[in-house]
Amino acid sequence: MKRIRSKIAVLLGNKRGMEMVQVAILIAIAVAAGIIFKSSVVDFVNRIFGNLDAANF
Repeated sequence: MKRIRSKIAVLLGNKRGMEMVQVAILIAIAVAAGIIFKSSVVDFVNRIFGNLDAANF
């Protein structure tokens, strides 16, 4: 029983591991948002560069 408690304490006390999990989740969310809104972002960028090109900037 003591051994199980020590393993749980190590897992719960491992802040570096939790930070890595949080970073992985944030990266996954960013990638998913990029995939979902890809066409909107591409259209926006094309429109901006089109306007800059038309203005002879």
